[in-house]
Amino acid sequence: MSADLLSAADPDAGPAPVVAVVGRPNVGKSTLVNRIIGRRQAVVEDVPGVTRDRVPYDAQWNGRRFTVVDTGGWEPDAKDRAAAIANQAEIAVQTADVVIFVVDVSVGATDVDEAAVKMLRRSHKPVILVANKADNQTLEMEAVSLWSLGLGEPHPISALHGRGSGDLLDDILSALPEPPPIIEDGPRGPRRVALVGRPNVGKSSLLNRVSKEERAVVDSVAGTTVDPVDSLVQMDGDTWQFVDTAGLRKRVNQASGTEYYASLRTAGAVEAAEVAVVLLDASEVISEQDQRVLSQVTEAGRGLVIAFNKWDLVDEDRRLHLDKEIDRELKRIPWAIRVNISAKTGRAVDKLAPALRRALNSWEQRIPTGALNQWLTALTQATPHPVRGGRAPRILFATQAGVAPPRFVLFTTQPLDAGYLRFIERKLREEFGFEGSPIEVSVKPRKKVGPGGRGKAHG
Repeated sequence: MSADLLSAADPDAGPAPVVAVVGRPNVGKSTLVNRIIGRRQAVVEDVPGVTRDRVPYDAQWNGRRFTVVDTGGWEPDAKDRAAAIANQAEIAVQTADVVIFVVDVSVGATDVDEAAVKMLRRSHKPVILVANKADNQTLEMEAVSLWSLGLGEPHPISALHGRGSGDLLDDILSALPEPPPIIEDGPRGPRRVALVGRPNVGKSSLLNRVSKEERAVVDSVAGTTVDPVDSLVQMDGDTWQFVDTAGLRKRVNQASGTEYYASLRTAGAVEAAEVAVVLLDASEVISEQDQRVLSQVTEAGRGLVIAFNKWDLVDEDRRLHLDKEIDRELKRIPWAIRVNISAKTGRAVDKLAPALRRALNSWEQRIPTGALNQWLTALTQATPHPVRGGRAPRILFATQAGVAPPRFVLFTTQPLDAGYLRFIERKLREEFGFEGSPIEVSVKPRKKVGPGGRGKAHG
C-alpha cells in the first residue's frame, strides 16, 4: 500500500514502529524486505554487498503500519567500506523496535552469524530469527538446527517464493509495541474554524458575511461578543463550523471578571478548532495584542490563516508600511497563509475557504519515511552539523511521529544545536511545504548504556 493511502487510512496513529532486517551478506535481506512491503523496491542482486546503507520503507500488514529498514551485510571486524556498512546495520538495530535476523538455512549457522547474535544480544531488542531460502520441505526441516543460535524458534521462509511470509508478518506484528487505541470515527463532520483576534477587528462582521445573514451582533463598541458563538456556514461548496470568539485584550492571568472568563472560553475554542482565522485590522499597526493571539494559535498547534481585514480602508501609503510590519512582526511565522479581505464589502472573502483547505491539508500531511530519510541524508551531507567538542552530532534516522500538526522525531548520536534544528525545520518546509501549519521537530539523542558500551536511542 502506498504511503498516501496509509496516511489516509490512519492519519495519526503515532510514530510507525521500526523493524530492522539484518544478517550477514547475501542471505536474502532485500528480497525479504520486498516481500514484506509487497513490491519490488529494494535492490536485489545475487552478489553480496548490493545494499550499503540503511534504507527505510513504509509497510502495512493487517491494518497495522510500520517501517521496515533494509541494511547491508553485517560482518565482525570488517574494514574500510565493509566496516561502514556494518556500522549502518548496527545503527539500524539500535533505532529499531524489533529486529529480524536473517540466516541462510541452506548454509546453516556460520561463525559470522554467531558473532552477529552477540551484537544483537547487546542491543536488548526483540529479535525474530528467520531461516530464509527454505524453498522446499527438506530445507524447512533444516531450520531446526538454528535453535543452536539461542534466539528462540527459527521461522523457516522463502522470501523469494513467499513461503511462510504471512506467518512471519503475523509474528512481527505480535512483537511490535502495542499500538495506541483506535478511535472509530464516523463520517467526518464540518471542519472546525476558530475566528480569533483582538476586539473590534471585525470577527462578527466576517461571520455574518460568510454566513450571508446576521448570525452575530456587530457593534462599533469593542467587546460586544463575549461567549463563543458556533455557526454552521456554507462556504465554497462545503459546510464549516465557525466559532466567533471574544476579542482578547489581556493575558488570561491579567484579565478579571467577564473578560477573564471570555479569555478562557476563547482559549478553549482555539483548542477545540482544527484551524484558526486570526483577524488583524489592516488599517492599524500590528499590536502586541495581535502577536499574543497569533502565539496562542501556534502554541495550540492549530492551522493558521491570517486575514488582514478592513482592506477597503488601506491606501498605498499604509500598504507600504504594512509590508514592512509583516516582515518585522510576523517573521517567526512566515509559513502562515495570508489573505487580504474586507468583511464589510465582501472583498476577497471567497479566498478564505481555499486558504483554510490549504492549511488543513498541510496540518494533516504525512511524509513517507523513505522520502523523509532520503531527503535528510542529502541535506546533512551537503550541510553537516558544526563540530562540537571534536566531533559533530549525526542524525541516524528520522520518523514522522504524527499529524495535526505534523511532528517529526530525529534520532541522533548527540543533542543538536538549536540553530541547526531551526535550519532543518526551514529546509523541511522548503522541501515539503506545510503552508499554513506549525510543525514540531524534536530530537532523541542516543542513550549511553554504560562505560565503553554501545549506545542506543531513546524511545
